[in-house]
Amino acid sequence: MATKIIFSGFGGQGVLTLGQLVADIALNQGKEVTWMPSYGAEMRGGTANCSVIISDSVIGSPIVLNNIDILLAMNIPSVTKFFDKIKPNGNAFINSSIVTPNYMPTSESVNITAIDASAIAQKANNARGANMVMLTGFLKQTNLFTIDEIEAALQRRFKAKPELVRPNMDAIKLGLE
Repeated sequence: MATKIIFSGFGGQGVLTLGQLVADIALNQGKEVTWMPSYGAEMRGGTANCSVIISDSVIGSPIVLNNIDILLAMNIPSVTKFFDKIKPNGNAFINSSIVTPNYMPTSESVNITAIDASAIAQKANNARGANMVMLTGFLKQTNLFTIDEIEAALQRRFKAKPELVRPNMDAIKLGLE
């Protein structure tokens, strides 16, 4: 069985890093994985997203166009672009610090989790850690990975900058609370 995930937000919000972390964790679990980034020419401040597919068997195509299992949306354009492509009983994790109530979708068939990620990251003294707080949504509502696997992936990702692991883990732990 394959799990199709879209991470989406503005450039600079760390959505591509989130996708890489989740792909790294799945790879270390022995799963088949694809990671495909997509971003505008603007980079920081422009739109960015990536798709990750995790499977127990060979993945035929890395492209995720619809039937999304999990959407992690950091901003309003991400909700607008991808929400309607989530399959029934899929999950949407939405940064409610940025996606205001009038843009927050409702659905009978999609499990929506609003996470005040930017505000929680500020409390952790890590304004750039909103992406890590969003990762706690996965941890709480899916069985894809554990907090120990996240920490190990962060250590691998930031091997050249180990000082970044602790602030990111602090944001994750505050998000879990």
